[in-house]
Amino acid sequence: MDLWFSENHTPDVKLSLRVNRQLYAKTSDYQRIEVLDTPEFGRVLTLDGNIMLTERDEFIYDEMITHVPMAVHPNIRRVLVIGVGDGGVIKELMRYEQIKRVDLVEMDEMVAEACRQYLPENASRLDDERVRIYYENALKFIRKCEDKYDLIIVDSPDPFGPSEGLFTREFYGNCYKALKEDGIMVNQQGSPFYAEDAQAMARSHKRIVNTFPISRVYQAHIPTYAAGYWLFGFASKKYHPIDDLDAERWNSYHLKTRYYTIRLHKGAFYLPAFLEDMLLEVESEG
Repeated sequence: MDLWFSENHTPDVKLSLRVNRQLYAKTSDYQRIEVLDTPEFGRVLTLDGNIMLTERDEFIYDEMITHVPMAVHPNIRRVLVIGVGDGGVIKELMRYEQIKRVDLVEMDEMVAEACRQYLPENASRLDDERVRIYYENALKFIRKCEDKYDLIIVDSPDPFGPSEGLFTREFYGNCYKALKEDGIMVNQQGSPFYAEDAQAMARSHKRIVNTFPISRVYQAHIPTYAAGYWLFGFASKKYHPIDDLDAERWNSYHLKTRYYTIRLHKGAFYLPAFLEDMLLEVESEG
């Protein structure tokens, strides 16, 4: 039998992957979790029918959300990661010896369990001694934090359903409060291509711009995400993502990467005209 998985990107567009077999399928208190084995993209994690990661292209997302702030901030020691507990971002962070502690807040413990079992490469550093995992509501967790983190990475699903609260003005304000005086927040901003995604991205960007003195958007090509075109937000109390980029320091770490480079770092912030116009319109609204 010919098996396919399809994710709707709009009512008129969907992405389909041929499936060898279903490895894992359970419904938690929060969502439907599946791990699929596919011939083209390897193992695929889906939540409520939406692709979170694939073995083939996860490195793009994880490198771009992690190494960009690490190449800018000169002294990141303590990090908060909020979102999907697959472990990919943790794996990248653990490559930096100067990081002393990472707090991971994941709402659904079953996601981490599924990834430990079926995506062990991604989850390989979840049990690192520098990592603390909190299975709880991120909105409640962040409200209790003040002047605590050098970096916050919001590695959340899209702003619909259970994750909608991670894209509000209140949430970004709490992130600002939880950061130290020179802290950075990075988050996934979704795709600007399809109308519903673009509207969600614009709302999120407006709220961040109204919260942080420095706010920029950068981009990456991720084949299995909507339109294959994905955005990240860089928000900071002090550091500019290009002006304060320390290429010499980052290169001295001698980290082998598959997507991120210092040259790409700079280029990722130079956006196409339609997106520049969209962001300028949002920013001008105040």
